[in-house]
Amino acid sequence: MVSYFIADLHLSDKRLDIVKAFVRFLQEQAIHADALYILGDLFDVWVGDDIKNQTSNIVATELKQLTDSGVCCYFIYGNRDFLLGSSFLKRCGMQRIQDQTIINLYGRKTMLLHGDILCTLDENYQKFRKTVHKKWLQWLFLHLPKSIRFHIAAKMRTKSQADNSQKADSIMDVTPDEVVKKFQQYQLDWMIHGHTHRPAIHSFPHSTQQRIVLGDWYEQRSILCVSECGIELQGDKL
Repeated sequence: MVSYFIADLHLSDKRLDIVKAFVRFLQEQAIHADALYILGDLFDVWVGDDIKNQTSNIVATELKQLTDSGVCCYFIYGNRDFLLGSSFLKRCGMQRIQDQTIINLYGRKTMLLHGDILCTLDENYQKFRKTVHKKWLQWLFLHLPKSIRFHIAAKMRTKSQADNSQKADSIMDVTPDEVVKKFQQYQLDWMIHGHTHRPAIHSFPHSTQQRIVLGDWYEQRSILCVSECGIELQGDKL
Protein backbone atom coordinates (compact mmCIF):
# COMPACT_ATOMS: atom_id res chain seq x y z
CA MET A 1 0.00 0.00 0.00
CA VAL A 2 1.44 3.33 -1.09
CA SER A 3 0.19 6.83 -1.92
CA TYR A 4 2.01 9.49 -3.91
CA PHE A 5 1.89 13.27 -3.50
CA ILE A 6 3.09 15.83 -6.03
CA ALA A 7 2.68 19.58 -6.61
CA ASP A 8 4.01 22.51 -8.59
CA LEU A 9 4.73 20.75 -11.87
CA HIS A 10 3.72 23.89 -13.81
CA LEU A 11 3.09 21.87 -16.96
CA SER A 12 2.99 23.72 -20.27
CA ASP A 13 3.84 23.33 -23.95
CA LYS A 14 7.02 25.31 -23.24
CA ARG A 15 8.41 22.52 -21.03
CA LEU A 16 7.48 19.26 -22.71
CA ASP A 17 10.39 17.61 -20.91
CA ILE A 18 8.44 18.02 -17.65
CA VAL A 19 5.30 16.70 -19.34
CA LYS A 20 7.23 13.60 -20.44
CA ALA A 21 8.61 13.15 -16.92
CA PHE A 22 5.07 13.34 -15.52
CA VAL A 23 3.82 10.75 -18.00
CA ARG A 24 6.72 8.47 -17.09
CA PHE A 25 5.87 8.85 -13.41
CA LEU A 26 2.23 7.93 -14.03
CA GLN A 27 3.10 4.89 -16.11
CA GLU A 28 5.95 3.55 -13.98
CA GLN A 29 5.11 4.51 -10.38
CA ALA A 30 1.62 5.90 -9.88
CA ILE A 31 0.05 2.95 -11.69
CA HIS A 32 1.01 0.76 -8.69
CA ALA A 33 -0.36 3.15 -6.02
CA ASP A 34 -3.47 3.21 -3.89
CA ALA A 35 -3.88 6.89 -4.65
CA LEU A 36 -2.26 9.92 -6.25
CA TYR A 37 -2.71 13.37 -4.71
CA ILE A 38 -1.92 16.45 -6.83
CA LEU A 39 -1.67 19.44 -4.48
CA GLY A 40 -1.96 22.32 -6.90
CA ASP A 41 -0.19 24.03 -9.79
CA LEU A 42 -0.29 20.98 -12.01
CA PHE A 43 -0.36 23.50 -14.87
CA ASP A 44 1.64 26.69 -15.27
CA VAL A 45 -1.49 28.58 -16.24
CA TRP A 46 -5.16 27.65 -16.63
CA VAL A 47 -7.65 30.10 -18.07
CA GLY A 48 -10.56 27.75 -18.75
CA ASP A 49 -11.49 24.15 -19.51
CA ASP A 50 -12.51 25.21 -23.02
CA ILE A 51 -8.89 25.87 -23.96
CA LYS A 52 -7.07 22.75 -25.10
CA ASN A 53 -3.45 22.34 -26.08
CA GLN A 54 -0.90 19.56 -26.47
CA THR A 55 -0.09 19.45 -22.77
CA SER A 56 -3.66 19.41 -21.48
CA ASN A 57 -4.60 16.68 -23.97
CA ILE A 58 -1.66 14.48 -22.96
CA VAL A 59 -2.35 14.99 -19.25
CA ALA A 60 -6.05 14.21 -19.62
CA THR A 61 -5.36 11.04 -21.60
CA GLU A 62 -2.70 9.72 -19.23
CA LEU A 63 -4.61 10.53 -16.04
CA LYS A 64 -7.76 8.91 -17.43
CA GLN A 65 -5.80 5.74 -18.13
CA LEU A 66 -4.48 5.84 -14.57
CA THR A 67 -7.87 6.36 -12.94
CA ASP A 68 -9.55 3.80 -15.22
CA SER A 69 -7.00 1.27 -13.96
CA GLY A 70 -8.36 1.74 -10.43
CA VAL A 71 -5.95 4.30 -8.95
CA CYS A 72 -7.79 7.14 -7.20
CA CYS A 73 -6.53 10.58 -8.16
CA TYR A 74 -7.32 13.64 -6.05
CA PHE A 75 -6.72 17.27 -6.99
CA ILE A 76 -6.41 20.48 -4.95
CA TYR A 77 -6.15 23.63 -7.01
CA GLY A 78 -3.13 25.91 -6.65
CA ASN A 79 -2.54 29.57 -7.33
CA ARG A 80 -1.87 28.90 -11.03
CA ASP A 81 -4.71 26.51 -11.86
CA PHE A 82 -7.54 27.50 -9.49
CA LEU A 83 -9.83 27.90 -12.53
CA LEU A 84 -9.52 24.24 -13.47
CA GLY A 85 -13.10 23.05 -13.60
CA SER A 86 -15.36 20.02 -13.51
CA SER A 87 -15.15 19.43 -17.26
CA PHE A 88 -11.40 18.80 -17.22
CA LEU A 89 -11.60 16.87 -13.96
CA LYS A 90 -14.08 14.54 -15.65
CA ARG A 91 -11.79 14.10 -18.66
CA CYS A 92 -9.04 12.97 -16.27
CA GLY A 93 -11.20 10.95 -13.90
CA MET A 94 -9.86 13.10 -11.05
CA GLN A 95 -11.75 14.06 -7.91
CA ARG A 96 -11.41 17.59 -6.55
CA ILE A 97 -10.89 17.92 -2.81
CA GLN A 98 -10.90 21.17 -0.88
CA ASP A 99 -7.84 23.02 0.28
CA GLN A 100 -7.06 22.05 3.90
CA THR A 101 -8.71 18.64 3.52
CA ILE A 102 -7.95 16.29 6.42
CA ILE A 103 -7.53 12.58 5.74
CA ASN A 104 -6.50 9.48 7.67
CA LEU A 105 -3.21 8.63 5.94
CA TYR A 106 -2.22 5.15 7.11
CA GLY A 107 -3.21 6.02 10.67
CA ARG A 108 -1.90 9.59 10.61
CA LYS A 109 -4.28 12.55 10.79
CA THR A 110 -3.02 14.57 7.84
CA MET A 111 -3.96 17.95 6.39
CA LEU A 112 -3.51 18.40 2.64
CA LEU A 113 -3.28 21.85 1.10
CA HIS A 114 -1.54 23.74 -1.68
CA GLY A 115 0.30 25.90 0.84
CA ASP A 116 -0.30 29.49 -0.24
CA ILE A 117 -2.87 30.04 2.49
CA LEU A 118 -0.08 29.53 5.04
CA CYS A 119 1.93 32.50 3.72
CA THR A 120 0.04 35.02 5.84
CA LEU A 121 2.89 37.57 6.02
CA ASP A 122 2.40 38.22 2.30
CA GLU A 123 -0.62 40.41 2.89
CA ASN A 124 -0.86 41.71 -0.68
CA TYR A 125 -0.96 38.18 -2.06
CA GLN A 126 -3.61 37.11 0.45
CA LYS A 127 -5.80 40.05 -0.61
CA PHE A 128 -5.27 39.07 -4.25
CA ARG A 129 -6.10 35.44 -3.46
CA LYS A 130 -9.33 36.41 -1.75
CA THR A 131 -10.35 38.52 -4.73
CA VAL A 132 -9.69 35.99 -7.50
CA HIS A 133 -11.54 33.26 -5.62
CA LYS A 134 -14.81 35.18 -5.76
CA LYS A 135 -17.21 33.04 -7.78
CA TRP A 136 -18.82 35.94 -9.64
CA LEU A 137 -15.44 37.22 -10.78
CA GLN A 138 -14.35 33.77 -11.95
CA TRP A 139 -17.61 33.37 -13.89
CA LEU A 140 -17.08 36.74 -15.55
CA PHE A 141 -13.46 35.95 -16.45
CA LEU A 142 -14.32 32.54 -17.93
CA HIS A 143 -16.90 34.15 -20.24
CA LEU A 144 -14.37 36.55 -21.76
CA PRO A 145 -12.89 35.78 -25.21
CA LYS A 146 -9.94 33.39 -25.02
CA SER A 147 -7.43 35.94 -26.28
CA ILE A 148 -8.40 38.42 -23.57
CA ARG A 149 -8.12 35.75 -20.88
CA PHE A 150 -4.60 34.89 -21.99
CA HIS A 151 -3.67 38.58 -22.10
CA ILE A 152 -4.95 39.17 -18.56
CA ALA A 153 -3.19 36.05 -17.25
CA ALA A 154 0.11 37.12 -18.83
CA LYS A 155 -0.10 40.61 -17.33
CA MET A 156 -0.94 39.19 -13.90
CA ARG A 157 2.00 36.79 -14.10
CA THR A 158 4.41 39.57 -15.07
CA LYS A 159 3.22 41.72 -12.18
CA SER A 160 3.48 38.79 -9.76
CA GLN A 161 7.09 38.08 -10.80
CA ALA A 162 8.00 41.74 -10.37
CA ASP A 163 6.36 41.91 -6.95
CA ASN A 164 7.96 38.68 -5.76
CA SER A 165 11.44 39.89 -6.71
CA GLN A 166 11.05 42.65 -4.12
CA LYS A 167 9.87 40.39 -1.29
CA ALA A 168 12.01 38.94 1.49
CA ASP A 169 12.35 35.15 1.71
CA SER A 170 10.52 35.14 5.04
CA ILE A 171 7.46 36.66 3.38
CA MET A 172 7.53 34.18 0.51
CA ASP A 173 7.68 31.20 2.87
CA VAL A 174 4.96 29.90 5.20
CA THR A 175 4.38 31.73 8.47
CA PRO A 176 5.61 29.47 11.31
CA ASP A 177 2.91 30.64 13.72
CA GLU A 178 0.22 29.81 11.14
CA VAL A 179 1.57 26.29 10.78
CA VAL A 180 1.59 25.75 14.55
CA LYS A 181 -1.93 27.13 14.73
CA LYS A 182 -3.19 24.57 12.20
CA PHE A 183 -1.50 21.68 13.99
CA GLN A 184 -2.99 22.70 17.32
CA GLN A 185 -6.45 23.56 16.01
CA TYR A 186 -6.93 20.28 14.17
CA GLN A 187 -4.67 18.04 16.30
CA LEU A 188 -2.70 16.98 13.25
CA ASP A 189 0.01 14.37 12.95
CA TRP A 190 1.18 15.47 9.52
CA MET A 191 0.74 18.33 7.09
CA ILE A 192 1.58 18.01 3.38
CA HIS A 193 1.75 20.96 1.00
CA GLY A 194 3.60 22.56 -1.89
CA HIS A 195 3.67 26.13 -3.23
CA THR A 196 6.93 27.35 -1.66
CA HIS A 197 9.18 25.14 -3.84
CA ARG A 198 11.29 24.30 -0.79
CA PRO A 199 11.16 20.51 -0.45
CA ALA A 200 11.85 19.31 3.08
CA ILE A 201 10.51 17.26 5.97
CA HIS A 202 10.15 19.47 9.04
CA SER A 203 9.85 17.76 12.42
CA PHE A 204 8.60 19.40 15.58
CA PRO A 205 10.81 19.19 18.72
CA HIS A 206 9.80 16.45 21.15
CA SER A 207 6.98 15.34 18.86
CA THR A 208 6.18 12.92 16.04
CA GLN A 209 4.38 15.68 14.15
CA GLN A 210 5.81 16.53 10.73
CA ARG A 211 5.26 19.07 7.95
CA ILE A 212 6.26 17.78 4.53
CA VAL A 213 6.89 20.31 1.77
CA LEU A 214 6.80 19.14 -1.84
CA GLY A 215 9.22 20.59 -4.36
CA ASP A 216 8.61 21.83 -7.90
CA TRP A 217 9.47 19.96 -11.10
CA TYR A 218 11.63 22.58 -12.83
CA GLU A 219 14.86 20.57 -12.58
CA GLN A 220 13.88 17.40 -10.74
CA ARG A 221 10.86 15.25 -10.00
CA SER A 222 9.76 15.92 -6.44
CA ILE A 223 7.60 13.03 -5.24
CA LEU A 224 6.44 12.14 -1.75
CA CYS A 225 5.93 8.42 -1.22
CA VAL A 226 3.85 7.47 1.83
CA SER A 227 3.11 3.96 3.08
CA GLU A 228 2.42 2.22 6.36
CA CYS A 229 6.20 1.97 6.78
CA GLY A 230 6.77 5.74 6.66
CA ILE A 231 7.52 8.58 4.28
CA GLU A 232 10.15 9.22 1.61
CA LEU A 233 10.61 12.51 -0.22
CA GLN A 234 12.14 11.60 -3.55
CA GLY A 235 13.93 14.02 -5.86
CA ASP A 236 15.61 12.72 -9.01
CA LYS A 237 16.72 14.85 -11.95
CA LEU A 238 14.49 15.12 -15.02
